[in-house]
Amino acid sequence: MGELGELRAAEWRRLLAAARRRLEKTGGEPVGSIGLTDPSEAECRIVDRITGRYHGGRRARRVTASLGELDRMLRRTYGVGLLAALARIDAPERPVGPAATLQAALRGRHADEGWYSAWLGQMSRDGTVARIVSQGRGDLLARAAAVLDRLPANDVPLPVLAEWATGDATALYATPLADLVLRALRLWQGAAPPSDRATERRIWNDAGIVVDDLTSQVLVLNLRVAEDHMVARWLGDAASAGLPVRVTLQQLMSGPLTPRGREVFVCQSTAVVRAAAARLGAECAPLVCTEGRASVACRRVLTAAADVGARIRWHGDFDWAALRMTAGAVHRYGAVPWRMGAEDYLEAVRAGSDPLSGVRVAAPWDERLVAEMAREGRAVREERLLPLLIEDLATGT
Repeated sequence: MGELGELRAAEWRRLLAAARRRLEKTGGEPVGSIGLTDPSEAECRIVDRITGRYHGGRRARRVTASLGELDRMLRRTYGVGLLAALARIDAPERPVGPAATLQAALRGRHADEGWYSAWLGQMSRDGTVARIVSQGRGDLLARAAAVLDRLPANDVPLPVLAEWATGDATALYATPLADLVLRALRLWQGAAPPSDRATERRIWNDAGIVVDDLTSQVLVLNLRVAEDHMVARWLGDAASAGLPVRVTLQQLMSGPLTPRGREVFVCQSTAVVRAAAARLGAECAPLVCTEGRASVACRRVLTAAADVGARIRWHGDFDWAALRMTAGAVHRYGAVPWRMGAEDYLEAVRAGSDPLSGVRVAAPWDERLVAEMAREGRAVREERLLPLLIEDLATGT
């Protein structure tokens, strides 16, 4: 394994700066691509090491790499992924003395906010700062500030936040660092001190952090991935047998997972997955189920698929909530609505429907659909279209 200090060299500077900017947009998810315009020969060689596409460093006008490729290269070469590598090379030197410790924390991006000043003031007055300095852990306050710099978040798993900010995925599980961060979050949110684990989880959740990566899961059928590790092989075995499986967020985070299918179908109801597995088995196209609300685990799978250019075909109920989810998927993943047009709706209504309730929303892919639903005043469950959906899943079109 190489030394991480090599990543501080000039040829890495622009590439890692682009990676940091991308991670800010994705909430610490190593997805999407970064690029360099007019790279030097040394930069081309680095990108070639990552991707194998630039012929040993030959000059190009622009070079690109996905964050997934960069993450895998760092794991092969240095034994750590992108988040941990960045956190370790960006880590500040350990401050000496209480004044230096407070000064390091004051470089946080929330330093001008009242709750942040109150947090530092409390810890200075009650001796917390002096105590951690005397214990040789003066860097704790700067590390807590680095965690707070990444908050509020949008459904970021706690271990991702920890690794992104500190380089250690376990750093925020019942640790002194976690106590410091929670103390700041209570002031930020105006919350009472946590009396139990449920209250603590609520404080994290209100900051946009998913604490339990075992409860967030996604139901998939025939989802094969490019990697070769335990979870990847498990998914491959299940796909070969045509068996639906539930994958937890923890499992998805155990290593990179890059869906292999050129198309990934998305449904809302587990009944579609059950019928597809029973009728098509291993011949079914890759299928992901939102179960009515896309979990963090579900979004992670779909983001990874969209990142490698897979076409996301999205289906759900014909009601206002499902139309809102479909519009969100079009925006977030470039998804293609799958049998979600006005003609599909009118055909489904004849097979049976329920009263349509809720607030009317737009359907940018087919405004006639909205007009027909409002006129009919009926909602249609996804199961009404099962024969057609199964037919599509069999042909993959």
